[in-house]
Amino acid sequence: MRKHIVLAFFLSVWLTGAFGQGNIPFWKEVQGLKQKDSLSFPAPGQLLFTGSSSFTMWKDVQDYFPGRKILNRAFGGSTLQDLIRYRYEVIYPYQPRQIVLYCGENDFAYSDSVTVEMVTERFETLFSLIRARYPSVPFLYVSMKPSPSRAHLLPKYAEANRRIAAFLRTQKKTAFADVYSRMLKPDGTPMDDIFLADRLHMNAAGYAIWKKVLDPLLIK
Repeated sequence: MRKHIVLAFFLSVWLTGAFGQGNIPFWKEVQGLKQKDSLSFPAPGQLLFTGSSSFTMWKDVQDYFPGRKILNRAFGGSTLQDLIRYRYEVIYPYQPRQIVLYCGENDFAYSDSVTVEMVTERFETLFSLIRARYPSVPFLYVSMKPSPSRAHLLPKYAEANRRIAAFLRTQKKTAFADVYSRMLKPDGTPMDDIFLADRLHMNAAGYAIWKKVLDPLLIK
């Protein structure tokens, strides 16, 4: 765990130096979330959804899980590195009852040089940082989905999902939500009718699949 925390520290220092505070990716989006918190800080004990745009765009997520209180703090096309950078803003403050993460897909999409090993390492770093703050809060990872517009990346997604699931099986109070396999047709290709026109983000039919997978894994 110490190795991962050290890596996260140097990542934060590098980002600040490379971009300047105001130009760090998603700085404005995260400041918007902080502004929202300043107006009415969320009550403790909610299910914290954080990560990238598949959560950001799930505006009516509370309607899918009416028996639970959900706090959505996902932002933009974030990567695991962005979640590491902004953990003090979008994860640490909230005293959640459960942490639900969707992130990793964009790590591969932003650069062809990103490997499965790199993404797995980033995930383990983020998980270690979360555990350092919340050692006993249940953690749920939602697998990377098979977006049709990123068909060339699906083998990487599948392998990274496999490795992350294997890692989580070695950790206490964790769960892995396999939405990837549930979004495939019998021939193994992504479903066509559960995505928006961009073939990247989901429509209501896609989120209905996610509801079925997540419902038994979310704390009531």
